[in-house]
Amino acid sequence: MVLLTSIVRKDLNNFFCGCYIFSGNRFIFVYQFYYDMYRIIFLFFSILFLASCYQQERDCSNFHKGTFEFETLLNGELTKTTFIRNDSIEIDFFQGKSDTATIRWINDCEYILREVHPKSMAEKKAIHIKILTTDKDIYTFEYGLVGATNKQRGTAKKIK
Repeated sequence: MVLLTSIVRKDLNNFFCGCYIFSGNRFIFVYQFYYDMYRIIFLFFSILFLASCYQQERDCSNFHKGTFEFETLLNGELTKTTFIRNDSIEIDFFQGKSDTATIRWINDCEYILREVHPKSMAEKKAIHIKILTTDKDIYTFEYGLVGATNKQRGTAKKIK
């Protein structure tokens, strides 16, 4: 078999692409792609439009008060932090120790944590927390030092 020719032809509304091969004494049509270009363009922009309209649920008011758990990897080990929050105070329980921080809500989904009794310079720095998504009793958040560009993500679960 010898590949003889490729044919590409444009019509006003259609795009047609095919390939013929010569076998013995006749041409055989191997494959073809038939696209209606207007439909493809319309479909592409429709999907793009619908995808851009999707916004994840954020009902942050349910997470202003309560008892929460947060698990993270610390030095290769999975550690759990439990914290109790009301509108203005958050008490963290981690590895048998407790820390108290004040909360200043920026908006319904963002707040600033500041240690009440910092023991070091690192603890004096405020932490900015932004709730990204919520789902029933779980929320995903982003956190980092105020003014820093390095942010980390976590997920907390409301247990009470």
